[in-house]
Amino acid sequence: MIVCMLPFAVMAVGFFYQWTGSHRDRMRLAGAGRWIAIGRGTKLYLHEQGAGGPTVLFESGIGATHLNWRGIQTSIAKLTHTAAYDRGGLGWSSPSRTARTPSNIVAELHKLLEEAGIRPPYILVGHSFGGLVMRRFATMYPDEVLGVVLVDPMRLEEWPPLDESKQALVDRGIRLSGYGVPIARLGLARLAVTDLLCRRGRLSSFLAGSAGHGGLHVLARIQHEVNKMPREVWPAVAAHWSRPGYYVGMAEHVQAVPDTVREMLIDEPIVDTPVLLLTPGKSTPVDREGLDRIGDNVQQVIAGKSAHWIHLDEPHLVVEAIREMVLAAETSPLTAAAR
Repeated sequence: MIVCMLPFAVMAVGFFYQWTGSHRDRMRLAGAGRWIAIGRGTKLYLHEQGAGGPTVLFESGIGATHLNWRGIQTSIAKLTHTAAYDRGGLGWSSPSRTARTPSNIVAELHKLLEEAGIRPPYILVGHSFGGLVMRRFATMYPDEVLGVVLVDPMRLEEWPPLDESKQALVDRGIRLSGYGVPIARLGLARLAVTDLLCRRGRLSSFLAGSAGHGGLHVLARIQHEVNKMPREVWPAVAAHWSRPGYYVGMAEHVQAVPDTVREMLIDEPIVDTPVLLLTPGKSTPVDREGLDRIGDNVQQVIAGKSAHWIHLDEPHLVVEAIREMVLAAETSPLTAAAR
């Protein structure tokens, strides 16, 4: 009888460990920001730094949170007001209630700005998937945008439906995210990521090794990228990756990739607004046709020492690009009108 009850006891301990840990994380790590209600019971988490105008808005990659921008945001906050947030389904924000396509996300972001009292004009900064979101923001609200910085934005031609060979990768991402939900509910994800980011990493290495060479490869990539972020955000990163909701939100974002591509294929170029495109030196530069699809005033800069995460590999390039736009904004009619 005792042997039969043992698995249930272990599961109960895991659920309790995860529940108490999640509550403690929120109380201990989320105090620097605020939650903004945007309707339908949804609240988005907002982290602001700096003062003045224009406001620089940061949008993260497909599975990343506002923490991914912390180093850049802290630097830019010395010049002007900055705002980074967690999309619905990620980080400290509520679960998403709409498909994770750029138009839906922009509508939620714009509502957040209204409710938070953050007035235009804005300088938009987006990485990867977040680059598509910021492109869409610039075409939906052109009168509110002074400039756009795109940090290796997601390339439509590399994803389905344009590249059907990548559908298997999308399906795999959804499947793996689904596996993460019960693992997180049992507290096992918390054990692994806390060990990886806040301890010696022996347990996470053992678990990754049990998944074979692929697991060790993923672990190495995670460690490599997170090591470039400010160390003070590591506990919050671990907290986010420990939540079952993170894996649900990640699956929803990945599932929306084909619809995101379809939506952006018919989006208009950004008109009369400067766009700076940062492209990794390890990637093929965007050709003239691709630049014209983005906007009519696009400057491409090659980040020669970077891979996909330019803002972590060469943060000074991103900081300088934003700084130049902030300084140029001082003479903009939009900025004068806001005053």
